Amino acid sequence: MTALPNNRLAWPAFFALVAATLLWGGSFIAMKIAMRGFSPLLVVFCRMVLASAVFGLLWRRLGGFRAAKGDWPGLVFMAFCEPCLYFVFEAKALTLTQASQAAMVTALLPLLTAVAAAWFLKEKLEGKAMAGLCLAVAGVGVMSASGEATGDAPYPVLGNFLEFLAMCCAVGYIVTAKRLAARHRPLYLTAVQSFTGAVFFAPVLFFTPFPETIAPGPALAVVFLGLGVTFVAYGLYNYGVSRAPAAKAAAFINLIPVFACLLSRVMLDETLTPAQWTGGLMALGGVALSARPGRKTPQEPSRRE
Repeated sequence: MTALPNNRLAWPAFFALVAATLLWGGSFIAMKIAMRGFSPLLVVFCRMVLASAVFGLLWRRLGGFRAAKGDWPGLVFMAFCEPCLYFVFEAKALTLTQASQAAMVTALLPLLTAVAAAWFLKEKLEGKAMAGLCLAVAGVGVMSASGEATGDAPYPVLGNFLEFLAMCCAVGYIVTAKRLAARHRPLYLTAVQSFTGAVFFAPVLFFTPFPETIAPGPALAVVFLGLGVTFVAYGLYNYGVSRAPAAKAAAFINLIPVFACLLSRVMLDETLTPAQWTGGLMALGGVALSARPGRKTPQEPSRRE
């Protein structure tokens, strides 16, 4: 499947991307809740296994492993970036910082994707995009530096930095998934991510202790992460990526901190200080500056997106 002509975004892809970001916003809160009863990497392994079990039931419909020989390096690289390295960094980040702060860092992803496209795909990077990137990075720095250590967020600066590294991994995933989406169905790509993640995180079973008792809240959070996020959200996002330009699909990531901050306030009672709000708004402002469309040329007819 390919993007529509003239970079237009179809409504099904639009709703799929919004739904995916809503679920991802909720994943920060669910991860915090799950870690109250399980170790971070054990949570990640369980969510990968749950999603893989669902894909195992659907594997015949997905056509099995039918990737062309030349696609395997891309598939392996995509899955290694996300979920493997991505969740190594994010799982640790959420033990050190607030869910709302980590979600704010995700606002950098569209800008990092644009920079990667300019570097690797030779796409034009406008001056306002670079200015927006600098402003967004500065905003994340302000937000991190002004964060106060708490019981749930003992080292916010380090946690936010690890979340930034997770975003760098996500860039590799988005760019690679966009290329592969031309030849593979979205569910196939999501299945490859789940199976690879389950194998990658399996060794945690040998050195991570299991809880003596399983509380309902953390257990339900793991189920939500495995089915609602790893299975549904990644499937929706891969569908959106297959039907839209990578840069447009990445722009929807801006909704994650909005959803996450609202949900963390309601479900975790997290609050941000005025300085942290300032930094967060700087980050979102930088994203808005870089994502704001330029003026249409006279040759380009006006159209509704």
